[in-house]
This record gives sequence, C-alpha cells and structure tokens, in this order.
Amino acid sequence: MIHDIIIGIDPDVDKSGVALLNTASRCMETSAYDFPNLIDLLIAKRDEAKEKNLSLIVVVEASWLVQKANYHAHYGRAGDAISRKVGENHEVGKLILQMCKHHSITAIEMHPLKKMWRGKDGKITAEELQQMCGIFGRTNQEMRDACLIAWCYANFPLGGNFPIMTR
Repeated sequence: MIHDIIIGIDPDVDKSGVALLNTASRCMETSAYDFPNLIDLLIAKRDEAKEKNLSLIVVVEASWLVQKANYHAHYGRAGDAISRKVGENHEVGKLILQMCKHHSITAIEMHPLKKMWRGKDGKITAEELQQMCGIFGRTNQEMRDACLIAWCYANFPLGGNFPIMTR
C-alpha cells in the first residue's frame, strides 16, 4: 500500500534525520530533530494527516537488524566509544517505534539500505542525492539517509526531480 505521507527517520542519539515525503506531489522536506521534538513532530503530523484524511506511515532505519556485530575492537578504546554510540542510536530507533505505537502512529522498521555511494563508507553524498533526486540545500548525513529511506520505501526511482525544503 502506498501512503500519502511517508516519514523516513535515520535515528541518532543527538539529532535524528527526518524526511517528510508527500507521495502525490513527490515533495520532500528534511530536517534533524532531537528526540522530544521528533515525537512532537510525529504527533502533529499524525493529527494533520487524520484531519486531511491522509494515510501516514513512519519508516525507521533499523540498523539493529543487521546481523554483523557492531563491536569495533580493532579500533581499541576508540572502538568502545563507536560501539557505545551505535548502541545508543539503535536504542533511539527502538524508542521512536515504541513512542509511535504508544501514540497510535503507524510505524515500521526498515532494514538499512545498501551502502553503494561515493561517500565515506559507501554513504550517499549531498552531490549524489542532489543529482539523483533534485535535492538542494544543506543536509547532513542523517537527513540524506532519511530522504533515501522515505524515497525508497515509496518505491520511487532514484534519478527523478522532486522539490525539497530543508530547515
């Protein structure tokens, strides 16, 4: 089922990347929110969708579904910090899903997308996202990943132009 509004989220302990995609117009808005403000946004979007009789779904990147271990022992003490941060990000994603359920917001886990881009560790660059999807404006990695989550969940092809706004 295609939804009218898809909210893609790349969870992060500091600020999660969020992309709001209107599937009819293919217009996307992206930003980054800390946890309390993200939950406020999701509740507001749920209410707005209900008022306009639109279907809404939240799609959260669930990197905890990856079977590969997240312990980075080969980095020594720095690896411990990386592993801790990864675990914290996983927990934020799980809490977002839990809060969605609590507030009767349809939400699902999405397996992380394949890292096949030119950026560090295969992450998508701002230039690649701009070229493929017509995104303009400043974005961070979490915002770009959130855009990909929403766009790919909608099953839209990469390469078409669509308007985007950043805050």
